[in-house]
Amino acid sequence: MYFSQQIIQWYHKNQRNLPWRETNDPYIIWLSEIILQQTRVNQGTPYFYKFTEHYPNIESFASAPEEEILRHWQGLGYYSRARNMLKTAKLIMQEYAGIFPSNYDKLIELPGIGEYTASAIASFSINESKAVVDGNVSRVLARYFGIDEPINSSKGKQQFNRLAQEVLDRKNPGIHNQAMMEFGALQCKPQSPDCDSCPLQQTCFAYQNNLVNKLPVKIKAGKSRNRYFNYFVIRKDDEILIQRRKEGDIWEGLFELPLLESSLSLNDEEIKLSEEFIKLFGEQAEIIYSSATTKHILSHQNIHARFFEITNIKKDALKNRDWNYVLIKDLDKLAKSKLIFSFMDVYFN
Repeated sequence: MYFSQQIIQWYHKNQRNLPWRETNDPYIIWLSEIILQQTRVNQGTPYFYKFTEHYPNIESFASAPEEEILRHWQGLGYYSRARNMLKTAKLIMQEYAGIFPSNYDKLIELPGIGEYTASAIASFSINESKAVVDGNVSRVLARYFGIDEPINSSKGKQQFNRLAQEVLDRKNPGIHNQAMMEFGALQCKPQSPDCDSCPLQQTCFAYQNNLVNKLPVKIKAGKSRNRYFNYFVIRKDDEILIQRRKEGDIWEGLFELPLLESSLSLNDEEIKLSEEFIKLFGEQAEIIYSSATTKHILSHQNIHARFFEITNIKKDALKNRDWNYVLIKDLDKLAKSKLIFSFMDVYFN
């Protein structure tokens, strides 16, 4: 109980004023939790305001086209989150008469809602006694209790989930969960935690044993795969050629420029002489602009991208391909990956 009391007291003095903490509406809490997954608060907050403005309730979200949802999501990454949100919204309209469920057992059955998100929504909306365990919480628990089991191992996740439930303040689970997450984000940070002003200093195992920089333990991720994307800018008057990515790969359903993926990084001459380039665009195609390589890091993948503007492509280049010309002024209406969005933002400005 001492542990929880100290965390909550700290929270009341140090909590940030965040908009999603001003409500117990499970829909609004759900929006904030999904948006903030793998996303810093300062980056996610504008998206939260954008989504609550465009979709103030579950009905408006459920009726939105997927392409529109993806366009508003543009820049956040992990686009499967947005697709699962739309699936969840439609399911709630169909099976729950548009009333967003707030208890854990119903929430955990919805697409894209795992243990963490279900616990967060349930505890923040109806004060259900479910502990929320994210990276911040695991770090606090590992340091305070001296746990050296890797936080990203199966055994470690089970251990931290059990411990988080044990120390949960069952009278105030919502506040306790908010306090734990905030404490890990602001006080017990991954790097340079503020141990000197920590209210748990005297009873923290890591601090007392000089292990703050060694805990928590985390298994290193496997080596990332390198992929080499060569994008082509092909313009015709006030139009530009685009395609839509297919299923089964990153950025599914998003719009991008025509792409040639190679096994290695290629320079301008190697691109122009490659069999694939000639097959796509013809021997007379000319490169009139080429960019430096941009490295875009994803989970388990490193994308090395270059952009080439080409002219004089063969007349039948569009035949039997999923390429289409669109007006350049309409590009903002299309959902694109951050890589493509960033390039176009610079290229056209």
